[in-house]
Order: sequence, then structure tokens, then C-alpha cells
Amino acid sequence: MHNRWLIRPQPDTEKAQKLADELGFPIPISQLLLQRDIDTFNKTKAFFKPSLDELHDPFLMKDMEQATDRIIEALKNNEKILIYGDYDVDGTTSVAMMYLFISSLYENVGYYIPDRYEEGYGISFAGVDYAHENNFTLVISLDCGIKEAEKISYANKKGIDFIICDHHLPDETLPAAKAILDPQRTDCSYPYKFLSGCGVGFKLIQGLSVKLTIPFEKIYSYLDLVAISIAADIVPVTGENRLLTTFGLKQLLHHPRTGLKLFIPKETRETFSVNNVVFGIAPKINAAGRISHASNAVELLIAKNEIDARKIYSQINELNNERRELDANITSEAIQEIVKTGQIQTYSTIVFNKNWHKGVIGIVASRLIEEYYRPTLVFTEGKDKDLVASARSVPGFDIYKALEASSEYLEQFGGHMYAAGLSIKKENFLLFKDKFESIVRETIKENQRTPTIEIDQEISLNVINKRFFKLIKYFEPFGPGNMSPVFLAKNVNFAGNYTLMGKDKSHLKMVVFQNDFNHCFEVIAFKMGHLLPKFEKFSFDMVFSLYENHWQGKTFYQLQLKDVKFNES
Repeated sequence: MHNRWLIRPQPDTEKAQKLADELGFPIPISQLLLQRDIDTFNKTKAFFKPSLDELHDPFLMKDMEQATDRIIEALKNNEKILIYGDYDVDGTTSVAMMYLFISSLYENVGYYIPDRYEEGYGISFAGVDYAHENNFTLVISLDCGIKEAEKISYANKKGIDFIICDHHLPDETLPAAKAILDPQRTDCSYPYKFLSGCGVGFKLIQGLSVKLTIPFEKIYSYLDLVAISIAADIVPVTGENRLLTTFGLKQLLHHPRTGLKLFIPKETRETFSVNNVVFGIAPKINAAGRISHASNAVELLIAKNEIDARKIYSQINELNNERRELDANITSEAIQEIVKTGQIQTYSTIVFNKNWHKGVIGIVASRLIEEYYRPTLVFTEGKDKDLVASARSVPGFDIYKALEASSEYLEQFGGHMYAAGLSIKKENFLLFKDKFESIVRETIKENQRTPTIEIDQEISLNVINKRFFKLIKYFEPFGPGNMSPVFLAKNVNFAGNYTLMGKDKSHLKMVVFQNDFNHCFEVIAFKMGHLLPKFEKFSFDMVFSLYENHWQGKTFYQLQLKDVKFNES
């Protein structure tokens, strides 16, 4: 499948030149800043050197007064407080963070994570019953609760108050909780709308710290958990999230808590970034809830004893290995199902097998998008023989709205633009499948059906030097809304130096130049070893990002190839 190259809108040339002169930076750097709406010296300074002083006042969030007052009342009255969270990374980091904070003030606290298979996503009747049976009178829910009006009503009847900390889109009618903290509420004027669930929980901790006169330094250590939640939940790394991630990664790297220390190999310390969280830490934490029970992840995150932490970490590693095997096998079976059911040319992918493991169907949906690039739902059998699915989308297509338009056939659904979960009666599966396919066919745009590489700008390789690399590093941490800059260079030539790497020699390391041999660059081209004959024969246009490779105490500056078009004519 060929990628579509899309060059982002370019800033005004005069503005770029003016900002470059003011900053003393190369014009490509000023252009990158302007593309991020950073157009002054002071904004650049704040972006390159973020400060926690820029965090928003937590009391700007709707219901923060009620939430903090109710918790302080519970502390004074020695009530039992239950910390309740979802079983994914955002949920488990939220629970660990809030449990650690409340238990540092007070002993009468516990936590609860619902079982993915027995209870499903969010607040469950079983969870409310657990709180009632164990005399908890206040529940703080994290990363869930905003759509649980029925469960909250059930809790109220049992004399249990709920404080909801969520970041998902609410329904028109909110649950009757004691307080609801969710910047996505239409009546909430909080300045930043895209916090993770753990981020909302941190704002509650921040608010409590203000009321209890706890110095901010005492809660700084929780930012490692917030950073992990932001990276894992794929929320924008902009605004307040970028601040929380910047300082959270520093905390994680330099003062990791006992359980998290085990996730950070020494060889990654020099280049540790959001990617290490997304591809290294998050899948392992997630594996606990996917294959076994997410309480294992919470226990690791709150562990104080290294021996205990190592034991849990080893168990989670084993679960992650099992998850990877399931993922590979089910993806293979799903591809066979797509071929068998004639879905090669459809606008959406919808597959079902009652034996597929519920814990990995979300990952499988993402894998199928890599293969076929279209909105994808992977179904398996859930409780009571109902079918459950994970839905994933392609950039630009709102899968949540497509599910809303098909909701006549759904029992439950929730999520956001690019990821959702749902359940359906088995007898409605084919009706839903046809309806969803027709909605996607009618609403998806043609450019959303082809993988797109967004290019920040075309540049000459001659502008790239050591200082250029260092300036790009100031743009970190990268993530949605602030991705690693992607460049286009045209009429590049192979310089004759190359190495084929990997067990199957599928990766290529080579030297290239654009205008003359005085400006040669080492390029890493993953999974492009088979293109070596073309690189040797033709000039080419290449899309790339910058890459720092640290090896044996030395730093190597390289270009990482993302895509290539050969000038064969």
C-alpha cells in the first residue's frame, strides 16, 4: 500500500524570517515553531523551557470545590475511601497514584479494579456491591464513570458517594455523583480539555494539596505515573499534557519508583522518550489486565519492596509474552477471516470469532488497520453469549460517531474518535455489520482511505548539522499534536556505503548526499533492504525524521527514512 505524501500548510515566509532573526535560529526551525502556533520569543522560551508554574489552577475545573470538600470530610470522619479505576494503563496508573497519595495521609483506604471478563469496562454493579459490603462510603473513580448513571444511582441507594474523575465524552445527562471532574463536560470551563484520566486525577490531588497546604514538591513524584498515562492513552502532547509529560519523564528517568525502575534498561537511558513508554512500558502494564487481572499492575506500581516488585514484574513479563503470542495468532486468523468473508474491498473491517481472547482484540484491530487501513471492529464472545468488540479507526474518521449512527443494534458502547468498545446481541451482528459498513461507505472521505505521511516541510540536507539536531530536541516530548518533525528532501543520491542489518538483512544503513559529498548523512531505512538495487541505480526523494543513536558513550546523528520515491523516469 502506497503512502500519500501531504505537506502541511507552510507559514508565511516573512513571519518565518522575522522569527528566525529574532531567535537566531535557522528558518526551518522558525517554520516548525510557527506551525505549532509559537510566534514570539516568549512563547518559544516557554515551549523550549517549560515550567510547572504554567500548570492551570485545579479549581478552574467544574466541581473541584465539591470534590475536595467531600474527600476532606471523609478524612475528618474516618470514612473508608475506595479508589476505583479501569483496567488499562490510564486506569491502573490513576488508581496507583490516587491510592499512594490518599494512603500517605490516611490509612482507611483501599482500591478496586474491575475484572475485564466478569465485569467489563467501567463501574460495575459488582464493584458497587464490593464497596457496600466492605463499608466504603466514598468512592473516587478514575478514567471511568462519566457514562455510568445507572451504577451511580445504585450506589447512592446504598449510601455510597461517588467522585468521578474522567476524561471521556459525557452523555447529555450526567450521573448523580457528588462531584464530576471531567474537562469534556460542556459546562466545564477548564482551559485544557485533553487530560488523560490520570491527569484529571492529578488535578484532584493538586486541588487537595492546596486545601491541605501540602507543598507541590510532595506531589511532584506522581508525575511519572501521569506521563505514562498520557503516552499510553494517546492523548495530545500539547499544552498542559506536554508540561506533565516533560516533568513526568524526568521523574521516571531520574527517580523512578521501585516497580517502574525495572522497566527502564540502562541502554535506553540516553534516549529515553515517550516512545519507550508507548512500546516498552505500556504494553507490559496493559498485559496484566488483558490476560490476568489488572490489580497485578497496580501492585507493581505501588510496590515499596524491590524483591516483591521483581516478582510481580516477572509475572507481568510472562503475561506480556503470552499476550504477544495471542496477538500474532489471532491477527493471522482475522486476516484469513477477511479473505474468507470477501472483505478485501470493503470500506470497513468487521470480523468475529467466539474463541478470540477478549484481552487482545483491541491490539488485533490496530494490526488489521496496518494491513488494510480502514475502520476496524474485532468481535469475540463475551458474558451471557453477547458479542463484544474493540473498534479502532484511521486518522480523520470518527468511529464513535459511526457507532452512534448504528446504535439501534448496540447494547452498549463508549470511547472516542479513534477507539471504542461495544457490546451487541449475537442475533444483531449481521444487521449491525451491514449498517456500519454502509455508514462508513457514505461518510469516509477518499483521502482517509489511504495512509498519509504528513510532512512538516521540504528542506535541503545542507541545513542539517549538529546544532540543528540539538534544536529539534527542544521540541520534545513528541506525541499527538506535537509529532517528531518530518522532512522531505528531493533528488538525494546513494553514496556507495551501506550495511544490511537484522537477522534477515531486511534493514538498510547507508550513506546519502544531496548536492555534494561534503554533506553526507548516514540513513537508517527499516524494512527497506530489498530496495538496495534501486537506491544504487536511481536518485530519490525521501521523507525522513532525525534520529540520535547512542552507542558505547558516543552520539551518532542519523536520518531515519520513513518513505521513498525513486526518480526512475
